[in-house]
Amino acid sequence: MLEVGADDGIVDIPALGDDFFRDPYPTYAALRRKGPVHRIRMPQGFDAWLVVGYDEVRTVLADARLSKEFPDPVTSASPGVEPVAPAYHMLMADPPDHTRLRRLVSREFTARRIAALAPLVQEIADGLLDVMLAAPDGRADLVDAFSFPLPITVICELLGVPSLDHDRFRRWSNTALGVGPAEERRGAANQMAAYLADLLEAKRARPGDDLLSGLLHHAGEDDDDRLSTDELLGMAWLLLVAGHETTVNLISNGVLALLRHPDQLAALRADWSLLDNAVEEILRYDGPVPTPTFRFTVEPFELSGTVIPGGGHLVLPAIGDAGRDPDRFAEPDGFDIRRREARGHLAFGHGIHFCLGAPLARLEARVALRTLLERAPGLALDADPDSLFYRPGMLIRGPLHLPVRWRE
Repeated sequence: MLEVGADDGIVDIPALGDDFFRDPYPTYAALRRKGPVHRIRMPQGFDAWLVVGYDEVRTVLADARLSKEFPDPVTSASPGVEPVAPAYHMLMADPPDHTRLRRLVSREFTARRIAALAPLVQEIADGLLDVMLAAPDGRADLVDAFSFPLPITVICELLGVPSLDHDRFRRWSNTALGVGPAEERRGAANQMAAYLADLLEAKRARPGDDLLSGLLHHAGEDDDDRLSTDELLGMAWLLLVAGHETTVNLISNGVLALLRHPDQLAALRADWSLLDNAVEEILRYDGPVPTPTFRFTVEPFELSGTVIPGGGHLVLPAIGDAGRDPDRFAEPDGFDIRRREARGHLAFGHGIHFCLGAPLARLEARVALRTLLERAPGLALDADPDSLFYRPGMLIRGPLHLPVRWRE
């Protein structure tokens, strides 16, 4: 871990290297001991204000003084910061636009629709494990074989696009949300946008009883209470990308945490009533979103005695650190599936941008973990956990590959 508090006052995240992406929590803790607000250099090369500590992160997540709208790139105090998404969506919007966009998707993304997906999620999980567990050598990359295909298949079924080219979409998504050159990220986003536009046209021609058809029903340029064509594209992007990226890593991080804590794994296998709380503890302990989508200052923003200037400064609340704050969670670096306060985590955010897909993510994680652990009683890591490579960014956290075995 690089010593925090550089001479210029900026903590250079890229200089921390792979060790930071593999385990960012010691760095966050060192920063937290110095105070809640820090200037950092992001992996993409631009600067931001990082906020650590449970109470401060919770404040930032819900504070209406910070804007989700991207500032004018010409006058912004955060040069180089630009949206990845190919079109406007609700995580780039403030009220009243955000209120309208969230309402339109919420009436399609209902609790009834999510609950009805349980048998489908189980069927998909079983099918994937049928293939994985048939491997003659008893080994697999869990990300490739299970963690990725499960949520991408589920969200595609929910949206009504089962013909999605999963592998190509995965490459585009990983590149667009990565930390490579801006041209590469824009290129991947644009390719995905063209692909999604074709999908939307096909769905427009043949609507069905699915979420995307419901959104298309509300598409139209002239009605303030409808999705414009551009907003529809942004919504399709958001639902597909956010609908699988976070859950892929929730499953992978959860399996890894359980395999690295055999006492907790044994407790869960002995008592499946602990499953719901185990998912919450995974979200607290090593959630898939270390920092959320961007927020910007509109005017000077004071937090715990530090004033962050106005004019479009990027502010990043460290959700991952909030789950490890000892002022909120006893022995926060420990993994305990019986932890009573586990549900106090901020892994799905807080305030008006609380994750709309939280019920679906929880459902998929419960099904994935129980099905995998019941069907593979000998499941074990097939690599040194300290040798795993993690995604090199601060938006999505999880191993790129997770080698496992289930028999010697």
